[in-house]
Order: sequence, then C-alpha cells, then structure tokens
Amino acid sequence: MLVSLAWRNIWRQPMRSVLSILGMALTSMLLVFMLSFQLGSYDMMKTGSLRLFDGFGQFQPVGYPEDPDISRRIENADAIITALGQLPAVTSVTARATGFVILANGDLSFGAAVMGVDPNSEADISTLASTIKEGRYLQEDDTGAIVLGDGLARNLKLEVGDGVVLLGSGTDGSVAADVLTLVGVFSSGVPELDRQIAQMPLARFQEVFALAGDVNTIALAGDNLADIVGLDAELRQIAADNGVLYRNWEQLQPAIKQMIQLDMGTSGMMYITLVIVVVFIILNTLYMSVLERTREFGGLLALGMRPRSIGKMVWLELIFLSFLGAGLGIVFGVALTLYFINVGIYIPGMDDIYAQWGIPSRLFPSLTPFSVLIGPGVIVASICILGFIPYRRILGLEPVTAMASP
Repeated sequence: MLVSLAWRNIWRQPMRSVLSILGMALTSMLLVFMLSFQLGSYDMMKTGSLRLFDGFGQFQPVGYPEDPDISRRIENADAIITALGQLPAVTSVTARATGFVILANGDLSFGAAVMGVDPNSEADISTLASTIKEGRYLQEDDTGAIVLGDGLARNLKLEVGDGVVLLGSGTDGSVAADVLTLVGVFSSGVPELDRQIAQMPLARFQEVFALAGDVNTIALAGDNLADIVGLDAELRQIAADNGVLYRNWEQLQPAIKQMIQLDMGTSGMMYITLVIVVVFIILNTLYMSVLERTREFGGLLALGMRPRSIGKMVWLELIFLSFLGAGLGIVFGVALTLYFINVGIYIPGMDDIYAQWGIPSRLFPSLTPFSVLIGPGVIVASICILGFIPYRRILGLEPVTAMASP
C-alpha cells in the first residue's frame, strides 16, 4: 500500500516532480558522459604513449632501471619469449639492445641512444615505424642500415642515403665502430625521442657491440592494456624465474600515472561539487513539499496511520524520484556517449600536444559500467540517505498540532 501511495503522491504536483526528475537526469547524463570521456582520454593517452616506444611492459636486467648500461644483459631471452608465448593476452614480444654512442657526419657529431631492434617484431610493439617522414623503416634483410629521429638527422645535417659513423664501447671493452647508411627519418612528435634515438638491425648491433646474442630489454604488448595489467603477477613470476625484472606501464611511464591521478583528483572535486549542489537543491524542493503537506500528515495520523509508515511513504517518494531521474540520466548519457564513440571529439589547436603522447587528434569516450553507474549511483545514494531528514520531521509530528498548521 505504501508503494502505491508514494507513487501516486509523486504525481500530485506533476510540474514539480518533472522538474526534479529532469534536474537529476541532466546531472546524471553529464556525469556519465564526462566520466566516460575522461576515462577514454586516459586510455588513449596510456596506450598511445606506450605504443609509441616502450610497449605495455618490459623485462630488464637487475639494476638496469637505475643504470641502463649495455653491460647489463639478458642472456636467456629465448626462454622468456617462449614463456610469454604461453600467455594468450600477450600478442607481441620483441627483444632490444641499447647502447649510448657518438654519431658523426664529417665534422659534426652528437651523442645518441642507438637501439638494436628486430624490424618485424618491433613494428608490432612500437608505432615508431609508422612515423617515418623520409625514406623507409628498417627491413628484415637490412644489415648496415640505420633510422634516425628528425631532430638528430637535422643536427647531423644528414639526408636519406648518407653514411653515418657510429662510435661506442663494446661489452668486452673493445671499440664499437661502424659505418651505416641512413635509410629513414622518423618524426614521433616527441622532441626528446626525435633528438636522441636511432635504430639499427639487432643482429648487426649485437655483432658491433660484442653482445654474443644477448639483449638488454624485452618489450611486450597486447590487444588491450588492461589485459596485460591483469597478467602482472604471472609476468613478475616469469621475471623471477629467469633472474630479471618486470616493469609494468606505471613504472615505465610514471609521469602519465601522476598526471592521471592529478587530473582525477581535480575532476573528482568538480564532480562532488556538482552532485552536492544538485542533491541539496532536489532535497530542498522535496523538503518544502513535506512542509506543505503537514496538515495532510496530521489527518493521516488522526486516522490511525503510524508516523513511521508516513515517513516511509515520503522516503519512498524520494527514492522513486531519484531512480526515475538517475535512470533517465543513464539512458541519455549512454546515448550521448555512444554518439561520440562513433564520431569522436576534435578539439582545435591540440594536435601538437596530443602528438607528444601518441594520441590521435580525435578523442573517443570509453563506456564502462563504472563510468555509467558511479555518478547516478552517488546521486541516488545521497538522496536516499538524506531522505532521513524529512523522515525525522514526520516522526515528530502530533496529530492536533499538524492539522492546525497553516
């Protein structure tokens, strides 16, 4: 009976109820869309940045993060790669070797980090190959080839087809020297990479630097970053079994994690403020309606209805309104988010900034149960909890006093 009475009471003042429902619906819609857009941007930022160079995770020798010296090597790379092949979520694996060298062109010379990579598997991990602006990327049959970032090539005044002198130190203490042909110039959009990074075939690198088939890092990726994050325990066990370290995306790119945390904290304050304002506006409106119905409640008390039953009825009215408003907000928010998932969101003037994180110029929201339910859920929960205020007022009513109220 209380349920039917509460439902009927909602529509005794249809305009007030409709406005209250619309207020909650619009707020819920904004929360669903804004949070989906925010989470989608985070996913694109993490994936784009990691795909550009690092991969979703890396195996490294003990001590390599603190001192990335070429002498710190992984000697059993094949065993690790074989173990990773047993994990369905890991779709791509590549081995790399890195050394710090001097690159020279005539009288010009600059320090750089030269990476030995497998051209086939590297392209599955890193999108660097897709940023080639001149020439081409490394190929499987390349031997004395090298690709440079456009900043490094510009500093050395090199063009595709020119020879590049490499001078470094081998792992056995010998001089690592080679002459390579520039076959491609890449432009990643990240100035630090474009000024410092060069890549050459892994086999040639291992020969020049006397690595004897060893590597310095093993990078991995998957179809989805979340799948690799879910394998963290298994990946760390593989690392422990082979005497190396496993570093996840948060350890590879701590700046991204910190920026996301800062942005979430700032946005969270805005969301909380929005929810508080809306909840108290709705609650104030409904509390005023309770005050206007004091005589009605006095009559119900005089007829023998218990104060608790009346309070529960009013509480049910609040719950019905909150569920209607939040439900409509979820529907509108999901529809709006799905639209922008299909067409994307373009913000003029942000292309260069996005390029630094490997993000395309058009952003796409990410619709998840969390982004859909958390905002409207907080609104519903807050209204249901604060419904205790009018409930307490009704418990204190006396039939004669209530019926005599104006």
